[in-house]
Amino acid sequence: MNNHPNGFHVAFVGNPNCGKTTLFNAVTGSKLKVANWPGVTVEKKEGTVEFENEKLILIDTPGIYSLSTYTIEEKVTRNCILDDDIEVIVNVVDASNLERNLYLTLQLLELGKPIVMALNMMDVVEERGMEIDLHRFPEMLCDIPVVPVSAIKKRGLDILLHAIVHHKEAVTLGEVFSYSDELEDKISKLEVIMGAKYPNHSSARWHAIKLLEDDEEVMSEHPIDVSRIVDKSYAREIIQAKYSYIDGIIEECLFNKDAKAAQTDKVDKILTHPILGVPCFLLIMAVVFLLTFTLGDFIKGYLEILLGFLQDGVSAAFEAAHVAEWLKGLVVDGIIAGVGGILTFLPNIVILFIALAILEDSGYMARVAYVMDGIMGKLGLSGRAFLPMILGFGCTVPAIMATRALETTKDRRKTMLITPFMSCSARLPIYVLISGLFFGKLAPLVSFLMYVLGIVIALLTAFILNIFDKNKNTYNLLIELPEYKRPNMRSIRIYVWNKVKDYLTKAGTTIFIASIIVWFLLNVGTHGFTENASTSFAGFAAQKIAPLLAPCGLNMWEFVVALIAGISAKEVVVTSISVLFSSAAAGGSLLDGIKNVYPMFTAANALALMVFCLLYTPCIATIATIKKESESIKFTLVSIVFQILVAYGVSALVFNLARLFIR
Repeated sequence: MNNHPNGFHVAFVGNPNCGKTTLFNAVTGSKLKVANWPGVTVEKKEGTVEFENEKLILIDTPGIYSLSTYTIEEKVTRNCILDDDIEVIVNVVDASNLERNLYLTLQLLELGKPIVMALNMMDVVEERGMEIDLHRFPEMLCDIPVVPVSAIKKRGLDILLHAIVHHKEAVTLGEVFSYSDELEDKISKLEVIMGAKYPNHSSARWHAIKLLEDDEEVMSEHPIDVSRIVDKSYAREIIQAKYSYIDGIIEECLFNKDAKAAQTDKVDKILTHPILGVPCFLLIMAVVFLLTFTLGDFIKGYLEILLGFLQDGVSAAFEAAHVAEWLKGLVVDGIIAGVGGILTFLPNIVILFIALAILEDSGYMARVAYVMDGIMGKLGLSGRAFLPMILGFGCTVPAIMATRALETTKDRRKTMLITPFMSCSARLPIYVLISGLFFGKLAPLVSFLMYVLGIVIALLTAFILNIFDKNKNTYNLLIELPEYKRPNMRSIRIYVWNKVKDYLTKAGTTIFIASIIVWFLLNVGTHGFTENASTSFAGFAAQKIAPLLAPCGLNMWEFVVALIAGISAKEVVVTSISVLFSSAAAGGSLLDGIKNVYPMFTAANALALMVFCLLYTPCIATIATIKKESESIKFTLVSIVFQILVAYGVSALVFNLARLFIR
């Protein structure tokens, strides 16, 4: 019989990268509801599951390392857990990283709520030859249900749901673990005071411990006089006691771990070295881009041949059917050339995402943030701020959203300001096209330098902002350095497919619509359809703006049109250039088309164009995300103007320096 006709609430809680969201998705399937947590911009996922005549309302919380709150996401998770509506907590634990995960587990056990542990990634544990004593392990954790699962392989899900439905007894960590006599005495006294003032409070012991830790939120939410009991912050003693108990759990329950840890330490001596760490990162990324170009361009060549056949076939069919010339131009030169041209870059995009997924899944990307911590600290940012920047290599939208993990509004906005300077995957087609046309065999190197330049400009901007910051902060980076592992091919396949699907979706929507709009703007003027694009609406407006870009070597109206169109999506820059210069090619290459129109357009101009595309205003989706995350129209407008000014200044500098050496 269903005891909760409206369903009872279950919170999924765990560290970042423990597989919590993967497990949540595996359990709920497609029955998801996405919304924002009340009062904040952090998204929450809810899913409903029927199991054994019981309706479960599952809530996926943001990943946290502890119940001490600093970031928006940590506060959201803590508030959710403390909510009386939450009847069962599912603590998702990475079985291959027990030491790191169990600190949060011990804090959850102090809440006095029903807890079920989902011991995730057991397949990784088996792969590494490690063993966990699944009899002794639960005994040391108040005998809570410990269910071995594999979120990726969807193992143990029914057993987990059974445990959730049938385990509703509250637990008390004090039954198996206690602090020093002094601390326990203080905790008991605070519990009595809490019980007297808040008799219906469900987590008195946890709140008492937080009062000993001098937790500001607990003190403000449940103010009581603790002056006679709490004479200082006991946070250090409490943390040390927990980790001592965790060491005991590991010693008794986890076996065959030392060999793997020693192997990780050996590799980290090089990859996280204070001096060698950054060159290693740059070398790894250089190899990634070499593969992206050499292998990607090889496949891309065949796709371009297929695109040519498609254009010729459709053009011939339209001529045979006596279709209007403007409609033929729209379909062949606008839609097929625009959308099809973008799709030819798909091999390069796929290879880049495969490489980034392997680096992430292997455990390397966390080390990049660790290596960069010293540099970021000198710039007034936490090493944690480098994580959104790394995400920016893929897409700027999730990168901006990742700034939620930073502690203060000032840090989040500063990171939002510099993250768009990172080269997202949408800019890669621009680099591939322009560098391939003008730099030949040096194309991979030139494109790689665009990525390096993005990082340098971002860090330089942070440095300048820090100089003018009157309230400088000191940061201590706390970040997980997981053991290296062999990347999971299924995870990589899912990650890459999702990215490819997004790319194809953008090609079929944003770029499709942008291609049509650009074609009309280039073929329609004040007197209707025109064969001379310079007399079109787009040509007329761009010619007015073009002289302003003379210092950047971009005072050609066609490139101005491409840059403006690129605000819809950066790939549209490629679409616009292809459409604008293909007719001038006279049967030759796109390079011939550009040279026929602008004989003086050299590699120096091309380099300035790539730099401008790297640094100027991000796409509309990113602008909307900045507005949403910053909750400020003023900040969003300032960031747009700032990025345009930086793009203008740097591209002008690069152009004037480059033309001293390039003729």
